[in-house]
Amino acid sequence: MAIEHQRRRLLRALNTRYIYGRVPLLHSIIFFLQMTMVSLLIRRFNSYYASRPVITTMITNAVLGGIADTVAQSLTAIRQKAVRKAGGVDKDDFWAIEIHELDKRNPLSDEDLIPASIRLPPPFDFERLTRFMAYGFLMAPIQHRWFSFLAATFPITKGSGTIPAMKRVAFDQFLFAPLGLACFFTFMTVAEGGGRRAVARKFQDVYIPALKANFMVWPAVQILNFRIIPIQFQIPFVSTVGIAWTAYLSLTNASEEEEEEE
Repeated sequence: MAIEHQRRRLLRALNTRYIYGRVPLLHSIIFFLQMTMVSLLIRRFNSYYASRPVITTMITNAVLGGIADTVAQSLTAIRQKAVRKAGGVDKDDFWAIEIHELDKRNPLSDEDLIPASIRLPPPFDFERLTRFMAYGFLMAPIQHRWFSFLAATFPITKGSGTIPAMKRVAFDQFLFAPLGLACFFTFMTVAEGGGRRAVARKFQDVYIPALKANFMVWPAVQILNFRIIPIQFQIPFVSTVGIAWTAYLSLTNASEEEEEEE
């Protein structure tokens, strides 16, 4: 009991501190720890992948998914602090303005936006972080098999590179991407405690916009990935580029979650 009390006091103390008056200290510490884990993976990735490719990919995916959600939570905290200050958001609050544009479709209520203590940023959601890391971890074996299938079905040779890469992209975007997004929103909704109705509502409200955004971003990334990146680095490359994409999904999913709670 005493340990739990001390843990809460520590988290509350960290949550009241900001870096440069903008970024919550707790979010920054978590991000720093995650980047430390990434640096350790990078140093020995080849040796780890050579001996255990699937588990190495799973761990890498989990860490990068965690970074993406941490970034999303940090941006939300920055935005909410900017909104709570006297005078509201101004032209210098770039991230606050950008996030406001993203969630304008599902605006937060005053109760959600302005907590009882205006000094505190939104507390870091460790359960949400765990959900994103778990999703990345569990999806990695499926991605690994899918990328291996594409490599075997459409081999890239010195004499033929662009056409097989384009075929891989077409299969990836029209088969795997829609199913992948469906798995993402279903997993997150169920992990949040939602049932069939919540899943159906998630698909109705955010699935199609997310799929359209996917088609605007990922074809170009995957052409580069399949054409140039060695196969052992393809999933880490996608996960690294996908930090911004997963952060977008995290913000979208969280925005829809807020709406459901109202």
